[in-house]
Amino acid sequence: MSASRRSVLGAALGGVAGAALPGVAAAAAAPEQAAAAGWRLRWSPTAREDGMRAWETVEDDRAGSHPAAKPHIRTDGDNWRFTMHTVDRDSSADRQRQEVTGCRDGDTFLRWLPGETWRLTYSMYIPDSLRATTTFTHIMQMKQPGNGTSPIVVQSLRRVDGAETIELKVFESDTLVGRTALPPLHNKWTDVDFQIKIGNGSSGSVRWILKSGGSTVIDKSRTGVDTLLADRVRPKWGIYRSLGDSSGSLKDCHLLLTKPRAYQLV
Repeated sequence: MSASRRSVLGAALGGVAGAALPGVAAAAAAPEQAAAAGWRLRWSPTAREDGMRAWETVEDDRAGSHPAAKPHIRTDGDNWRFTMHTVDRDSSADRQRQEVTGCRDGDTFLRWLPGETWRLTYSMYIPDSLRATTTFTHIMQMKQPGNGTSPIVVQSLRRVDGAETIELKVFESDTLVGRTALPPLHNKWTDVDFQIKIGNGSSGSVRWILKSGGSTVIDKSRTGVDTLLADRVRPKWGIYRSLGDSSGSLKDCHLLLTKPRAYQLV
């Protein structure tokens, strides 16, 4: 990570000691098994009981571009639903954003700090109206809180040589963690298991697992990567996409999210 990237935040940090992702061999296990390996459940909201109180912040049409359609982000039974219309605009008019951030627990929220290792599990439903694009379409990010900060890790729907894919990248270094075909995941539930060791320079690690119908679609890891901007990291979910797509893939669409869980390695 470049020094100029940190100077924007005014929080330059020294290296954080770390190695490869601890507990990585046990990370793909079921949550009950993972608990025995040192994963402590820290957050487990439900749409029915917690609703929008599950999140640290909600970014629903923050530019006020389509008030008649609010809420774009809402609960739908046991799921959270993120709806995107082609007329929706973010505060930057060349893109669209309907996202939630962070992990709220009552009146507080989880703080993911340097040197810590966290794991997120959840299920997502991607309809075939939510397509991969030639520019960016992110459906999950890891970010430093604050306006104008760059993503740290992005899970994206991207066209590669014309083919629709879903991928995970470490953003600043453009490091591809893994990529697989998107069409087989359309119109069905996909289980996500994402792990991150938060570290500066080369002390960070990530692992990304997708499962569909009980079968593993992809399981990829990267060590020696930068997963820190400044003081803390938090997840974001939803639809964040550029209007610069040249494939004709921008349509009214939605994304469903259910059963999010956050575990900390202790």
